[in-house]
Amino acid sequence: GYSVEERAAPHSLEYRLFFKDATGRYISPFHDIPIYADAGKNVFNMVVEVPRWTNAKMEIATKDPLNPIKQDVKKGKLRYVANVFPHKGYIWNYGAIPQTWEDPGHKDENTGCCGDNDPIDVCEIGSKVCSRGEIIKVKVLGTLALIDEGETDWKIIAINVEDPEAGNYNDINDVRRMKPGYLEATVDWFRRYKVPDGKPENQFAFNGEFKDKDFAVNVIKSTHEHWKALIAKKTDGGEINCTNLTVSDSPFCCSQECAKATVDAAPPCKAANPVPPEVDKWFYYQKN
Repeated sequence: GYSVEERAAPHSLEYRLFFKDATGRYISPFHDIPIYADAGKNVFNMVVEVPRWTNAKMEIATKDPLNPIKQDVKKGKLRYVANVFPHKGYIWNYGAIPQTWEDPGHKDENTGCCGDNDPIDVCEIGSKVCSRGEIIKVKVLGTLALIDEGETDWKIIAINVEDPEAGNYNDINDVRRMKPGYLEATVDWFRRYKVPDGKPENQFAFNGEFKDKDFAVNVIKSTHEHWKALIAKKTDGGEINCTNLTVSDSPFCCSQECAKATVDAAPPCKAANPVPPEVDKWFYYQKN
């Protein structure tokens, strides 16, 4: 029942993808889409930020009003992830679970590092290539604990419940059995994706081993509690924009008129800018 509205030109600094609910009201994908699609079955909503095989580093703009999806920027330039051989762009549909927050003021008891100040990330491993801004329902299978520049950055492994094979996946070992090599490729991808930008290899908690479904669900639930404190102003979120339309007891709740004014202030939708040719370059380097 959700839809999206593009503003400005894709592959531009101004590009934004705003979200609407089933009635056409503007909402925040971070705060207004429920965490659960089915709480009884531990089925979660996922906001797709990056479709599989693409390179543009799109993300929920946590510091913008209504938190539209935008392209990440470093040093004034749009970010694209490198193709580190043998990978092409992102190797899963990549996105986030709404109403979660990895609190940078909270030291994770498992990793010993604080959160990365974002909603929790999801790698969806189903067969369909999703669309940017699509809201899908996912079954959680496990998690990987990336330590990204000293911050805890959980990567939830999940599958779209509408995938034809979803019934065969119930825990992380099913991924190992049904898609041999995919988990190893996932660790390899996260370890090396920043190396072409001159950064060191990323590190992992638990020696890069995946934790199971129950562990992953508990991690998601804890980040949901951190989000609740954020949206109720019980935690200082710093620059995080908590404007929302549905969390009635939140001091950040705003009107639809206010939300519409935010979208109307953005430039109109335009044709996409060309993608820089270097985005298709393939990087080769020796593994350590």
